Amino acid sequence: MRQLTVLALSWAILAGTAAHSSTAATAEDTTDPHAAHRQMAENRQLQRSVIAYKVPELQLVRDDGHTVSLEHELDDGRAVVLNFIYTACTTICPLSSQVFSVLQGKLGAERSKVHLVSISIDPEQDTPARLRAYARQFHAGAGWQHYTGTPHESIVAQQAFGAYRGDKMSHLPLTLLRPAGGGPWVRLDGFASADDLLAEIRGFDSLAASR
Repeated sequence: MRQLTVLALSWAILAGTAAHSSTAATAEDTTDPHAAHRQMAENRQLQRSVIAYKVPELQLVRDDGHTVSLEHELDDGRAVVLNFIYTACTTICPLSSQVFSVLQGKLGAERSKVHLVSISIDPEQDTPARLRAYARQFHAGAGWQHYTGTPHESIVAQQAFGAYRGDKMSHLPLTLLRPAGGGPWVRLDGFASADDLLAEIRGFDSLAASR
């Protein structure tokens, strides 16, 4: 029930400007830091691209308190689905996290083959304990980890994947996927659904089977 409540509230916030006139929307844009996010939610088109990102050599702190290599976490024999979040976010992040939660269920028996990775863009606030509490809200399973670190490490991780926008209030919905064993990343700009992500993962499986 908590998940559904968070999701419903997030959608209500994101869709809230739809009924306003263009004049009201223009006025809101000057005062509301989430105005751009709400406008984006009304246009849910995905932009898909394939990019050969280089994973930086970074040490991040996993939600269990262990310091780990980002390279190793993303190259452990599983397909990867990655996003950037922060726990105090009330717009994009609850939706993205809910999508990951739904994806876990849709993966079923194949869940152990996919690593869901959420990296905080607000590491000064997002301690491992806070990330664990956030993960519980979305019923994160064993294959979904949250990561934090220093502000520098967070920025470098964001920059490596073309996700850095200057500050957390300017972040955009983005999901990145890579097949097991490495290779180029699929980049989905916009609000991807669990079915969108599942289709990409299934495509990885089909590609591997055809080799």
